[in-house]
Amino acid sequence: MHPSLLQTDDSKPAPLVGIAKLAAQGESIRQGHLVEYFTLPSRGLLNRCTSSRMPFTWTINPYRGCEFACKYCYARYTHEFMEMRDGVDFERKIYVKQQAAWLLRQELKKVKRGEEIAIGTATDPYQPAEKRFQVTLGILEELALHHGLEIGIVTKSDLVLRDVDLLRRVAQHNSLFVNITITTMDANLARILEPRAPRPDLRLAAVRGLNAAGVNAGVICAPVVPGITDSPSALDALVEATRLAGGKYIYANPLFLKPCSASVFLPFLEKEFPRLVQDYRNRFADRAFVSKAYSKRISDLLARLRKKHGISREFSSRSQRAHPVQQEAEQMKLFS
Repeated sequence: MHPSLLQTDDSKPAPLVGIAKLAAQGESIRQGHLVEYFTLPSRGLLNRCTSSRMPFTWTINPYRGCEFACKYCYARYTHEFMEMRDGVDFERKIYVKQQAAWLLRQELKKVKRGEEIAIGTATDPYQPAEKRFQVTLGILEELALHHGLEIGIVTKSDLVLRDVDLLRRVAQHNSLFVNITITTMDANLARILEPRAPRPDLRLAAVRGLNAAGVNAGVICAPVVPGITDSPSALDALVEATRLAGGKYIYANPLFLKPCSASVFLPFLEKEFPRLVQDYRNRFADRAFVSKAYSKRISDLLARLRKKHGISREFSSRSQRAHPVQQEAEQMKLFS
């Protein structure tokens, strides 16, 4: 049920405030495959990330929520800001930010030279909603009018190829990298983990098409899912496929599970990979992140595979040196 009131302990309704109030007032636009779309009046589009540990200064998320329904998604708790406590709401109630391009035009004056903008830190900018509402398209059209910006895009969708000419225009006078997220080359496994995201081969086609058009693109393998996508052979196949597709780089980050993500992921695990349930309960019993030893193992493995296939982890835009999942303490700053 769409939230309209927040109950207090004494059962008296308390009025919603802030983003929760705006979300409750959203007008239903369309209902699709178990998905509803709502308008979301926005007070701003650029969200400042103040931590010096993060590799970007500003974030943009054209939508709230994501229809791809990735079982491991770390951003589900952003709907809790709107008083939606069911983790599944994140993939079923998608909020479309209004007047995004106009807001960006007003706000870009705040961006100083050398400050990077990351698009898609908490919701995929090319999820199915973009086909209809074109919020990302409008944002890129605005960015194409400016010079000297550093911009990174993160997506799982080959829909990004729709905008290849526009991305080339953006890249003419700005630093631009497009990061395609691929967790596995196994299409059947990808369908289980990421039910409504495009197939891995389609994402690789996007990497190939973007680079062929002169738009810098590479691959993020995030998250690496313990016991499911982390075998040397699976990661070797992904690194090799990235090279063959002309990807400029590839890097990886392990899974982490916040409570709202675990509430969706663990039941999924019990259904699809029951043999791993106890391992995950032990691994994430008192923390959201994997151990330092596991992270180092994955990092060292990727380094060997990059060397084997002659592909880089380094690239010129600082904004793409890390994926937002790397710093749990900074997550709350990324989701405006």
